[in-house]
Amino acid sequence: MLRGALIGCGFFAINHLHGWRDAKGAEIVAICDRSADRLKIAGDQFGITARYQDAAEMLAREKLDFVDIATTAPMHRALAEMAAARGLAVICQKPFAPTLEDAKAIVSACEKAGVPLMVHENFRWQSPMQRVKQVVSSGEIGDVFWGRVSFRSAYDVFSGQPYLAEGDRFIVEDLGIHALDVARFLLGDALNVSARIKRVNPKIKGEDVATMLLDHGGGVASVVDCSYATRLETEAFPETLIELDGTKGSLRLAQGYRLSVTSPSGTRHEDVSPPLLAWASKPWHNIQESVALIEQHWVDCLKSGKEPETSGRDNLKTFALVEAVYQSAKTGQTIPLSALLG
Repeated sequence: MLRGALIGCGFFAINHLHGWRDAKGAEIVAICDRSADRLKIAGDQFGITARYQDAAEMLAREKLDFVDIATTAPMHRALAEMAAARGLAVICQKPFAPTLEDAKAIVSACEKAGVPLMVHENFRWQSPMQRVKQVVSSGEIGDVFWGRVSFRSAYDVFSGQPYLAEGDRFIVEDLGIHALDVARFLLGDALNVSARIKRVNPKIKGEDVATMLLDHGGGVASVVDCSYATRLETEAFPETLIELDGTKGSLRLAQGYRLSVTSPSGTRHEDVSPPLLAWASKPWHNIQESVALIEQHWVDCLKSGKEPETSGRDNLKTFALVEAVYQSAKTGQTIPLSALLG
């Protein structure tokens, strides 16, 4: 049984703890948070008695195999480097770090220490996304040449995470990073990106609308669009909608987790609704399921020695896309990813 510790017991970390409780082959034996109240809430709910307010103390005292870092991004580098220095495998919440430089430093530290590193980039692990990927990989719609990844909503995300309204960057860094990763997952790495962003909500500091055009090479393009300022007849939160056109047909993942696949043999429909786990609640259940799936993936990778799908080095490509989007929106120019990744 692998022994893990969770650093950060805030809003989303409770989902992490539920996922770890369900994971086969691992358990969380210690938790850490600066807030005594959050420690008590999480510790009491999940029966974890080893509770710390200092990460260094926890890592020194506990016998661990891995650390799950679920704090805010500015703390990620110091915590990841601290864990790597002790030979511990590291999972890091997204966004990976506050800057691409910090993200590269985390990857370097883990590689030098010889420890596995995975970024908790879970949207591609939602079961509807996994089903879309299966269809694409099967060749049923041929070679995909165009795609759209869309997340549009008017959901009040700030009520549960008020800090999101306070940063100079918002939707691309917090949500767009997921959609960009899904585009990479389905269509391959992007060579360059052009983007426009806008702030509609006057009560927040950052942007709440983003439209991004990705060039995946070989004439393959995708549009990734995100909004928290879109009022719809039926609120879609937190669904990500997908459109893909291929040389033999097309695919659409529509509201209500309705998948339509058109191929030379006709059109078929599937209900790809994610399961409602015992601890989950609608409408969050698709994201909550993805947390459990990515954590099980991590455990399986640690036991097999396989590199995680969203390894630190892989996630640098998603992180670089976020930086390229902000650069493009600021300059009005198309930004090559090679300039950021080197």
